[in-house]
Amino acid sequence: MRMPKLALDLAERTAATYLEAAIGLLLVGGITGLSSIQSAAVAAVPAGLTVIKGALGAFLGRADTAALLPARVDPASRQ
Repeated sequence: MRMPKLALDLAERTAATYLEAAIGLLLVGGITGLSSIQSAAVAAVPAGLTVIKGALGAFLGRADTAALLPARVDPASRQ
């Protein structure tokens, strides 16, 4: 079973955002005073916002991607 292009795009963006946020929080954990568990939980916030942004992008931009760019200016729309 194949995942639709939008689902794959959104999953990649969400996973990347979560990993970037988690790694960043772990790197500055001594400064922020967050434990590893707290860092993992806090990193879920921007990942969740990425899902919301991607869903909006599917409605406002191209239907098959999570990008917010309108189809007329989206480089992926040009062939």
